Amino acid sequence: MDKDIARINRDDKGATERLRPLRELVPFLAPYKMMVVATLVALIIAAGATLVLPLAARRVIDFGFSGENALFIDRYFLAMFATGLVVAMASAARFYFVSRLGERVVADLRIAVFHRLVNLSSDFFDRMRPGEITSRLTADTTAIKTTVGSVASIALRNFVLLAGSSVMLAITSPRLSALALISIPLVVIPLIFLGRRVRRESKRSQELLAVSSAWASESLHAIQDVQAFTHEEIESRRFADATEDAFIAACKRIGVRALLTVIAIAAAFFAITSVLWLGALSVLEGEMSAGELGQFILYALLSASALGALAEIWGELQIAAGACERLMELLRKNPSIVSPPNPQPLPAPPRGEIELHDVSFEYPESKNVPVLKNISFRIKRGESVALVGRSGAGKSSVFRLLLRFYDPTSGEIRIDGVRLRDAALKDVRGMFSVVQQDAVLFGIGVGDNIRYGREDASDSEVKEAASLAHASEFIEALPHGYETVLGERGAMLSGGQRQRVAIARALLRDAPVLLLDEATNALDMESEEQVRAGLSRLMRDRTVLIIAHRLSTIRGVDRILVLDGGRLVGEGTHEALLRENDLYRRFVELELRA
Repeated sequence: MDKDIARINRDDKGATERLRPLRELVPFLAPYKMMVVATLVALIIAAGATLVLPLAARRVIDFGFSGENALFIDRYFLAMFATGLVVAMASAARFYFVSRLGERVVADLRIAVFHRLVNLSSDFFDRMRPGEITSRLTADTTAIKTTVGSVASIALRNFVLLAGSSVMLAITSPRLSALALISIPLVVIPLIFLGRRVRRESKRSQELLAVSSAWASESLHAIQDVQAFTHEEIESRRFADATEDAFIAACKRIGVRALLTVIAIAAAFFAITSVLWLGALSVLEGEMSAGELGQFILYALLSASALGALAEIWGELQIAAGACERLMELLRKNPSIVSPPNPQPLPAPPRGEIELHDVSFEYPESKNVPVLKNISFRIKRGESVALVGRSGAGKSSVFRLLLRFYDPTSGEIRIDGVRLRDAALKDVRGMFSVVQQDAVLFGIGVGDNIRYGREDASDSEVKEAASLAHASEFIEALPHGYETVLGERGAMLSGGQRQRVAIARALLRDAPVLLLDEATNALDMESEEQVRAGLSRLMRDRTVLIIAHRLSTIRGVDRILVLDGGRLVGEGTHEALLRENDLYRRFVELELRA
């Protein structure tokens, strides 16, 4: 958590005030020009009708308070009511259009951000916590929705009222208006300087809130581990500390906004009170009528209220600017792994041949710490190969490079004779079916989880894949069978059941290369034998690469590659390696002893 706060502090010091993040919402508003126009028309009508009211009040004051003008006053009050009705209807229309516009823009923004996120490369997610990303998709978009759907409209309304009432003040009394104009800097200067401070504090507050959300997300996703290690109090304290930091930052933001509001409103009313005092003296001296003064007072009140509202809204806009900047940072991110401009097509039909030539690799976040060192090997079509080695030897890294989640630091990888860098990402990844050691399921139906392997698969194909993976029996026993909605990450299934659903998904994908990260390690002995029978059918005529931990898996493959410290230190059959490779022999002895 301290590292997160330090990073936020560094970001604050490097922020430039020249940025105008809210302008980056314009492309999201552009498709809805008619709704924007309708909002502006309703806003102008409401503001214009409001500006008419002081004119009616002036006529009433100057000519209406006498018996001979009774009909006159009736007409003016009727006109005032009609004007008020126009204000009400136009305000309702403004509220409807701007609220709908806000919801639409934020929905499009969230879709755009999520689409960008799912297309970013793995190195981005190595650096960014999922909880922080979720906070940006929720808290930040809510702040923007408030701005687009309410604050922006109110700000425009008050700006129009301020401009209109200022013009009418000048028409009513140029002398008094000139005096009021001199006092404007008293209001504007605090808005400029304190507004920048509000924005900095708002961004810091949002960042710290994201840190707090990240802590909560990580702890709740691993709740069983938290409870198993009796870390409930420790995690609660960590979350409380992160939340307290966010609270302190929010209090600073609130304090600056409160200071901004009090200075702006007090300065505005001081200026207006001074001008009105001079106006009262002008009436006493006969330089203007009581109605004119009344009109001037009403327009002055409109100006003051509009200016005060703008002072308060300015703080809201700064909060939205900070949230918008954080979201736009995500939208500006580009994936480090992309398809080439003119991708080379993979051979059809695919063969499933894999070749690594002198491949070295280090993760972007761990520079100068190589996990693979000059690895070279070739896997022929239909061959089954196991990767064996200590934890951290580089076995999983080979899988990630094959799927092109990362590119090698040096060397090259080919599939069916084509360099991975030269082929389209979708084509490369379409060559593989994957079953991870920790099966990942989604909070959707069981059938849809299997269909994740091939979206256009029919119900009968889904059921056939489940049957081959020996998953159909427990799926059909679920409350709604294949339509049963699983909990988050498939929490309502056992580890073995999740693994079999994941294997069914890989069976359905029917890709030429199968990557198995010890796919049977979460199964009991009976289930393992059942799944192996299904896998043996799937592995026929396909290239198979297995991260192996069990001797039963190793014995069934054509060839074994032994990795140690990122290097390939052995290659051959089980029997040959037992005779020739000390590391492999120790591995087998430990497995047998276990």
